[in-house]
Amino acid sequence: MSTSRLVGIGLLALGAILLYFGFNATDSAMEEIGEAFTGRYSDETMMYLIGGGVAAAAGLFMLLKKG
Repeated sequence: MSTSRLVGIGLLALGAILLYFGFNATDSAMEEIGEAFTGRYSDETMMYLIGGGVAAAAGLFMLLKKG
């Protein structure tokens, strides 16, 4: 297995873990109260969601890339 495939699998796994924590954070009581008043999630939750999405997309790209 090539190095880029291993890195892709690692990034995909990291992205899935970060998305899991991000989605769990959106269901917390403090997060829901903050979102009700401000209309957005906290910076930490947004970093989990954005970072997880970017890492998962990069990992998927590396796995599907030919060559």
